[in-house]
This record gives sequence, C-alpha cells and structure tokens, in this order.
Amino acid sequence: MKLIFLGPPGAGKGTLAARAVDIIGVPHISTGAIFRAAIAAKSSLGLKVKAIIDSGKLVDDGTTIELVKERLTQTDAKKGYILDGFPRTIPQAEALATFSKVERVINFDIPDDTVVERLSGRRVCKGCGANYHVTFQKPKKNGVCDACGGELYTREDDKKEAIQKRLEVYRAQTAPLIDYYRSAGILVDVDARPQVEAVVANFKKAMGV
Repeated sequence: MKLIFLGPPGAGKGTLAARAVDIIGVPHISTGAIFRAAIAAKSSLGLKVKAIIDSGKLVDDGTTIELVKERLTQTDAKKGYILDGFPRTIPQAEALATFSKVERVINFDIPDDTVVERLSGRRVCKGCGANYHVTFQKPKKNGVCDACGGELYTREDDKKEAIQKRLEVYRAQTAPLIDYYRSAGILVDVDARPQVEAVVANFKKAMGV
C-alpha cells in the first residue's frame, strides 16, 4: 500500500505513522529522515542538502524530489510506503506521480484551535528530551521531568506565535493538496481530534483493516 499522510503540524501524523507501520507493514518515510540519512551517507545529494541547510535555507523542490525518488527505490519500499512531509506542494505531487503511483491519501482533519492547544501545551525535558503536556500528559511534579528530574521547557516552535505561523504556511502551501487528491478520488478524511487509540481505530476503519 502506497500512502501519503496529510495534515497540519500537531495533527499526530508521526504518532499514527509509527502505529501504521505495524498495521499495514510498510515503512514510514519522512522528508526529515531522508535528509538526515543522505547527509550521514555523504552522498552527492546529501552533501548538497547539508550545504543548503547549513546556509539556513529551505531544501528546494528539485533536490527534495530527487531524494524521495532515490529513497523509494530501496528494498523496504518495494511493497509500499507511508510518505510524511512529502509532497508539500502541488508541483511536488505532480512530480511524485511521474515515478510512483499513490493509492491512498489520508487527510488528518483537525481544527487550528486544537492544534494550538496540543502544541502550545507541549513541554520538553532539557535533560533527556522526554515529552509532556500540560493537559494530556502532566509530569508528577510541575516543570520537572519524571524520568531524569530535568527542567521542562517550551520549544520556540511550540510558542503560540510560531504555531500560528506554521499553520499559515501549511494552509497556503500544503492544504491545496487536499482538493488535489480529493478530485483524484484517493483522499480519505480521518478525524484527528480524539486521543491516539481512537485515531488508530478511525484509520483502520478508513483502510478496511
């Protein structure tokens, strides 16, 4: 099964992808992981990506497309994949269609105010990196990590102003893919508002598994 996961930051795509790997038996492929692997391998594309990232710029469409194309030729992706973070734009989707036929696109449907609540409430341990939430996963002692006793903090990109900016970028660049794939007849909406187990159940129902 060849899938794309669509949804704004905070929709839970990565969390469900980790579960979906076991449910449908295909790898979870994120652009971030592709970039890191290419950089670690010191391939020609990897060196190019490193130079772009080190300069503070975003990796361009052409380079991203080539990296994804290369990744999908690997053995573990022969039976299918879950693409997370790609495509981000209509041109990327059109390019993907030239080298791989996507069978289903899962759209994680969630309102902006729920995203803001989820992300702005996240707290991360400065010591071990453990994640908590002021509402959904509170530490035993306020501001202190249960695991290592480290200080909990709010990441810069989890501050409300940054979240709003990320949502604006998503709505402008990536949300048009929802109509693009819906018109192709392969988009399935999944309610991403409930807790993880309910979203997993919604996903299984949508996939018929």
